[in-house]
Amino acid sequence: MTVLAGRLVTVTVVAVVKAVVRMPSLLLLLAPVLLVVAADGSAGDPLRSAVLIIGTIVVAGFFGRWRYRRWLQRQADRAAAEQLQALRAREIATYHAMNARQFEEALAYLCARDGCSQTSVVGGSGDLGADVVAVTPDGRRLVIQAKRYAQGNNVSGPDLQRFGGTCYAIHGAHVAVVITTGGFTRQAREYAAKLGIRLIDNDSLAAWASGTGPAPWN
Repeated sequence: MTVLAGRLVTVTVVAVVKAVVRMPSLLLLLAPVLLVVAADGSAGDPLRSAVLIIGTIVVAGFFGRWRYRRWLQRQADRAAAEQLQALRAREIATYHAMNARQFEEALAYLCARDGCSQTSVVGGSGDLGADVVAVTPDGRRLVIQAKRYAQGNNVSGPDLQRFGGTCYAIHGAHVAVVITTGGFTRQAREYAAKLGIRLIDNDSLAAWASGTGPAPWN
């Protein structure tokens, strides 16, 4: 019977410890119980009882302060994320308002802004998939195909295959990139991964354009 009681106590203690680890604020709820237990168990020793009570209050106070700081940090992180999202949304909205030629020129501007040289817009009839070409800051030849799509529309696998057939062999790309204001199908992503073509979708473009995300060649 004693062994069974001991096991039951052990299981209970372990369960309580795990619950507190997952949710430290439970310690605040347990504090009154601990105080009662401490007072009852130390009735014959007032000094020990006082020490246990004060210790329990201090521990509960530290956990309460920790939880409050965690709450403040979550609030700050949430506010920062909302500001970042708003900034990117405002930036990408300008790209959705552009026509295809303006979009290509805007991408060329971003390349030059971030340190590329010899940047030019070459898109048009007979461009064989290259809309913007440049030399990256570290000297690699960059070839970009621009797809100014409505948000929700995806660049398909065949689109990537046409670009893949020319970006390296014809245009001599060291870095081949497809940039769209839409997204990419799974087939397109799989093909791009095989050929090493970098894909920049609507969200990645918003990050790059707003200066809060990496350039395509990085």
